[in-house]
This record gives sequence, C-alpha cells and structure tokens, in this order.
Amino acid sequence: MRYSEWMRIFGLALLAGLPLASAFAQEVESEALEAVDYGDIDNWLCHPGNTLDVCGHDVSATIVNADGSVELEAWTADPDPGIDCFYVYPTTSLDEDTWADLHPGRHEEVITAFTQFARFKSVCRAFAPVYRQITIPGLLMNAGNLANNDQRNYIDVANAFNHYLENHNDGRGFVLVGHSQGTSLLIELIRNEIDGRPLQDQLVSAILAGNSVVVPKGEVAGGSFSEVPLCESAGQAGCVISYATYRDNIPPGGEGLFLFGRAPNEDSEVACFNPANPGGEGELDAYLSNIGEIFQGVAPMPVWSSAAPGISTPFVKVPGLLSARCVNDGTYHYLEVSIAADPADPRTDDIRGDVLIDGQINAPWGLHLIDMTLAMGNLVDIVRMQAEAYAGR
Repeated sequence: MRYSEWMRIFGLALLAGLPLASAFAQEVESEALEAVDYGDIDNWLCHPGNTLDVCGHDVSATIVNADGSVELEAWTADPDPGIDCFYVYPTTSLDEDTWADLHPGRHEEVITAFTQFARFKSVCRAFAPVYRQITIPGLLMNAGNLANNDQRNYIDVANAFNHYLENHNDGRGFVLVGHSQGTSLLIELIRNEIDGRPLQDQLVSAILAGNSVVVPKGEVAGGSFSEVPLCESAGQAGCVISYATYRDNIPPGGEGLFLFGRAPNEDSEVACFNPANPGGEGELDAYLSNIGEIFQGVAPMPVWSSAAPGISTPFVKVPGLLSARCVNDGTYHYLEVSIAADPADPRTDDIRGDVLIDGQINAPWGLHLIDMTLAMGNLVDIVRMQAEAYAGR
C-alpha cells in the first residue's frame, strides 16, 4: 500500500474513534491475554532504575537567534525532584502486527519518547512504560473494525500505572503526560482510576495533547471528566492541559474533515489551553528536533541558520519565531501557531512538523507530529509552577 493511502486510512481510523482505549479485534479470542511484567525494568523506556533510560540522554539545545547566530543551551536533570511524571507515547510503532511487541524500535518508540518526554526530567522523576499499542500497520489492517477487541493497550497502561503507584509513588504528586493514542489511554485511565476518587488529590496535572478533551460549552468539567477540571492558569494544580495545533495559514475547516479540535455536538467544545499564554497570545518556547532520522511523509530538516551550518545538538530553539493562541471558530477549538519569518535574515523561515502526502501538506493533520515539542519549554515551566502550587496547597 502506498504511503498516501495508509495515511488516509490512518486519518479515517482516528476520526472513527481509534485513539480511544477501544481498539481493534485481534485473532486471539481463544487465548488468554498475558499480562506484561512491569517489575521487569526492560519494559520501561524511562524509569529511575533503568540504566538504559531513554530519558537519561543529553537533551541540550542550540539556540538559533534571529540574526542567525547560535549559542549552546546546556541541560541537567533535577537530581531530587518533588514529583513524578508518567508518560504514554503516541501511535508510532511500525511493527507489522495489529499490536506492538515489547521491543521498542529506535525510530519509533525510542526517539518519540526522547523528543516528547526526556526534558521533563528537569522537574520530575520520569516513568514511561513500553505498552502493546495499536500499530500504524494495525490501523490499516483493521480500519473498519473497532469492536470486539481485547484492549491490551489500555490494560498495559493501567497495569504499568498501578505498578508505579504500588512500588514507586509513596504518596508523591504526579503528572500524566500523553499524546494522541497516549492521550486517549490516559483519558480512560483518569476516568477509571482518578476522577472523583482519592487519587485525584495526588494529581499535579495532566498534559493531554493531540487528542480531544471535551467539556460542556463554557464549563471546565463535566464532559470527558466529571470532577477533574481544565486548567485556567499556568500555576493551577490538579487540572488538565489539552490542545491540538494548526498553522495560522492552514486552519481547520472548509473542505474535508479535520482530525482535531472538533466537538462531538453543538452543546460541547474541545479544550484548548495555550501553554505559551493561557490568557491570550504568547511566544512558544519550542524545542524542535534536530534528529535527522525521519520517515517518509515528513519534510526534510531545515537549514536552521545559513550563517552557522552543522548544528549537532539533538534540539534547536528559535526564540521569537513561533507564537500561539487558542482559536474557537464555533466548530473547531485549536491552538493556532504563527511563524514570524524574515527572509532577510539567515535563520530558517519555517519548521517541519506537517504530515506530507505525495509531497503536499495534508491539512487535516495540522502540526500533530510536533504538538509536544512546539511548546516543550512552556510545558516544563508550567509543570514547575504546578509542582510548587501542589506542594503549597
């Protein structure tokens, strides 16, 4: 199947509800589902006890200024953070079966977890389980079948979270971090384990990007969750941050059905929290990936600065280039990203993050691939403030 065709089907599967914990039928109905042993450190991508911790690698960045000059931004993890972060990665596996195995691929789970989550180690202990997610090929094989599944992706995430609680939490506050399929699984986890239950008192926040958290119009709770509210400020603890990103010049709407930001009915709306400025427009503190290993359908790495080629750090910052605001057009509620390009200076005038089909931007996806990295610095700062608010309440 051509890349353009599987991306089309992938999008249709998302629209049909794929990212929810309900997944696809697997031809193993007569077999008992064997539980993953989360006492085995090899079943964690990120874990304080894992010597091969994916989140333990260097996440230093090169700052590319508006004049094209560059400077190094070093990074260190907090050796004794007061809270924990539990992360569930998005749909990324290219394993050929419907469900991913427990052997993470470098170009899929490993790089995704590294780019989306490792930087949080500056504010929290990092836990990221390997789980048997629905794979990208699995979406294609089962795009028309959303019933009679064994929900192993959700079962794995719930078991990993409960293992963390029983063996590592010790009453500490925690942040849940997810994207896309990971977000949908965390939505189910919050509903089943946290919302309105004693464990809610330990929730510092939940960052649920790249999928829909729904509330009644004008409300902060009562849709996806009965009691866990949406965040209304950067320093608020015990709440949910959620958003999906689109370019300002390619907004959702018009022809075609866009994948993110649309509420299920006219009485509700999808959450949009702007990490750059919850009250309006603000500058995105992006940590853009400078890792050259990409799959087809993603634009090549830009030349960050023609005046300083050869940047080698895993991340690049472009201060002043990117800003964002939440837009609600009555149908879609989304995070609009603007680029302050200046063709006269040597710095890049664009970023990569769109899904490409046959070399053209596939508009319904928006900037889904970089939802997290676009606001990474903002999110880490917010978690730091939320941790302080949590400790002081």
